[in-house]
Amino acid sequence: MTINKVTTAAEAISRIRSNAVVATTGFVQSCIPEGLHAALEQRFVETGAPHDLTLIMCAGAGDSKGLGTGRLHHEGLLKRVIAANFGRMPKVADAARDNKIQGYNLPQGIISKLYRTCASGQPGLFSKVGLHTYVDPRLGGGKVNTITREDLVKLVEVEGREWLFYKATPIDVALIRATSADPLGNLSMEKEALTLDSLAQAMAAHNNGGLVIAQVERLVAEGSIRPKDVRVPGILVDCVVVADPPEMHRMNYGVMYDPALAGEVRVTVDNLPKLKLNERKIIARRAAFELPPNGVINLGVGAPDGVANVANEEKVTPLLVMTTEAGAVGGVLAGGSSFGSSANAHSVIDQNQMFDFYHGGGLDLTCLGMAECDSLGNVNTSKFGGRLNGCGGFIDISQNARAVVFAGTFTAGGLEVAVEDGQLKILKEGRARKFVQQVEQVTFSGQYAAERSQPVLYVTERCVFQLTSHGLELIEVAPGIDIERDILAHMAFKPHIHSPVTMNPAIFRDEPMALLSDLRNEHLKERVHYDPARNLLYLNLEAWSVRKKGDVADLRKVLVEACEAAGRRVDVIVNQDGCRIADDLYDAYADMVADLGKTYYARTARYATSFITRQKLQEALRRRGLDTHVYERAEEAYAALEPKPAPKPEQNVA
Repeated sequence: MTINKVTTAAEAISRIRSNAVVATTGFVQSCIPEGLHAALEQRFVETGAPHDLTLIMCAGAGDSKGLGTGRLHHEGLLKRVIAANFGRMPKVADAARDNKIQGYNLPQGIISKLYRTCASGQPGLFSKVGLHTYVDPRLGGGKVNTITREDLVKLVEVEGREWLFYKATPIDVALIRATSADPLGNLSMEKEALTLDSLAQAMAAHNNGGLVIAQVERLVAEGSIRPKDVRVPGILVDCVVVADPPEMHRMNYGVMYDPALAGEVRVTVDNLPKLKLNERKIIARRAAFELPPNGVINLGVGAPDGVANVANEEKVTPLLVMTTEAGAVGGVLAGGSSFGSSANAHSVIDQNQMFDFYHGGGLDLTCLGMAECDSLGNVNTSKFGGRLNGCGGFIDISQNARAVVFAGTFTAGGLEVAVEDGQLKILKEGRARKFVQQVEQVTFSGQYAAERSQPVLYVTERCVFQLTSHGLELIEVAPGIDIERDILAHMAFKPHIHSPVTMNPAIFRDEPMALLSDLRNEHLKERVHYDPARNLLYLNLEAWSVRKKGDVADLRKVLVEACEAAGRRVDVIVNQDGCRIADDLYDAYADMVADLGKTYYARTARYATSFITRQKLQEALRRRGLDTHVYERAEEAYAALEPKPAPKPEQNVA
């Protein structure tokens, strides 16, 4: 018997019952089944049905002006929304804020993986993602208003450790999208920028006895899609709808179709636009010095996405693998309406698989934006200024990346700066403070990160803060900036201030920064000097950063070479003034010191003006049996290595 699942959007949508749980696909402005959303809106406006739906979605899917899921704002259409992002559907967000509908704001990766949980018939998902944020039941459980009562998140203890248990919501309807479909409903995605969660969503709805509606661009003959190209098999699909008109199936709201984003062609990337030297580029430049060569990176929207431009300008892109939470691996990350996709990508995997990678610690570095930050290092990006924006993938990414850089302007709303002769000048201060006494909502917990020794920096155009167990410490100040006038006067709290250094002057010159040589530690040898007459090796680590394990290995290599050239055990003076060692690398650094001490060092003295650096380094060294004191001043360190005079013989007094 011939099977043909092709139908109209109106007919497919008419099969959705009131009170159903509907999951839809889409990432920001890409891969949105616009025709299905439009048909659902039209049917409700004309008939009042279906009503009281529960909408489940991951990232925002709309243009923030009424398209995508923004079409579903009509009163009575929705009764509950479970989403990672509300900013792309502002009228729906307003309804949730005003207690007109129930709402939950959960991490994007959790929702993405819950589709698989639903598909396999499990009751929920265990994860550490969300602990000590507003998703934690102790801080609200992800509920966005007072009429939302049911607990979807529970705090549990398993073998003495805290976990969050996320309750699965069975899915009745899945609205998905593909490029091609055959009459049996087999779907391929050759012209899509991303695959997202279409397979998991379809499986979840189908296995729950529900309805799967797929919007496609075209129909093809049965058997014409190669088996390995079928991303969603026809056994899961109930209805196939061809987008009409074709504009309902744009790649994203700004691009009808870009073959480079679909992986059909490869494009040259040498001519990416060069950023103007303004506050955004200053922030991106400073953040770029944290990039780990051969590392896996994730960049957020806003100030962080400038890091990709800087990396391209400085010719370091080949050393990095950029990824997006939407599933793109490698290539040149796209911005604007194409955010989430990538030109020349190495591969595109499903969104839930990417979050498996992120949750498991696969990211070496993430650079994310910040709307608010407080003295404890907490960051808020999800709810501020009366606006319900949502966390998106922020919690998933920030809690699990090995290192985090939060990047953003020091103040917001009208900030104007200028760079003159390598000096930063604040022409007009922003109207809103971003460094507040207490964030409105905890999207990132500074204390939780500090407990786990996660390296965290807060980069602005005028200064850099570092997360410590005591809160924020000011560690770098831009040339031309006065700490009292330009920093402390515009903060609601006073950070810890010990001995901040000047931000790299190269950042404030409109010319290449030699970033590649810095990341490769090509000039590290110049920091080592040996005086054979005194048999004294001087190591100058002033303002140097131990950002990754490779930095420890590079330093060990140059020290071994210098010591072996000396041909004997050497006395060592180490200047660690302004040297920043990432919190999770103190042990690796101390292991190196202990190893060198066994073979090459005679006596060692080191100094650092920062109390926190001295304390952390001394603790790490002592754990290895090295009772090495870290002095505050150079004079004290040198004096410690001076030979002590022999005691005078005692004289007998008659």
